[in-house]
Amino acid sequence: MASTNDLKNGMVLKLDNDQLWSVVEFQHVKPGKGPAFVRTKLKNVLSGKIVDKTFNAGVKVETATVDRRDMQFSYMDGEYFVFMDMQTYDQLHVSRAAVGDAANFLIEGFTATVATHEGEVLYVELPAAVELTIQETEPGVQGDRSTGGTKPAILETGHQIQVPLFITTGEKIKVDTRDSGYLGRVNS
Repeated sequence: MASTNDLKNGMVLKLDNDQLWSVVEFQHVKPGKGPAFVRTKLKNVLSGKIVDKTFNAGVKVETATVDRRDMQFSYMDGEYFVFMDMQTYDQLHVSRAAVGDAANFLIEGFTATVATHEGEVLYVELPAAVELTIQETEPGVQGDRSTGGTKPAILETGHQIQVPLFITTGEKIKVDTRDSGYLGRVNS
């Protein structure tokens, strides 16, 4: 248990029938009249839904213990992604649902943060940017466009993104894992 005065970004709370909510942002408000309160923005850990919630100052809220470990992606085992804990060398089978959109950027050897609560995997989190190789893309035709000039490209993971016309097959690029955006070339 913690008080609403102790809230911090990233803290995970158990609210509404044991649902897990992560504190995205919070603000202590002390109006001229009336009691102080805490305005928060919470994100549901499993569904990703974001809600605004207001608590009275000093109210007790239940916190959840979320274990976040850096693990290395090893291989696919049917529908499961197998991650290895780099300290204990234990292997953890994670369902596709828990991996979510991170599956678009995972290749063997990548390190990701795996969050668990009471032995259940909640989510897999990648760094904001990863370096991947272009597996296939069409040659860009200069002057054959009406706007920005992008073309589809397939990454080594099989995920398709939009890249500038000058990018060719086999090049290594940096990709934003949050929105699949092209961030730039990687200098070898």
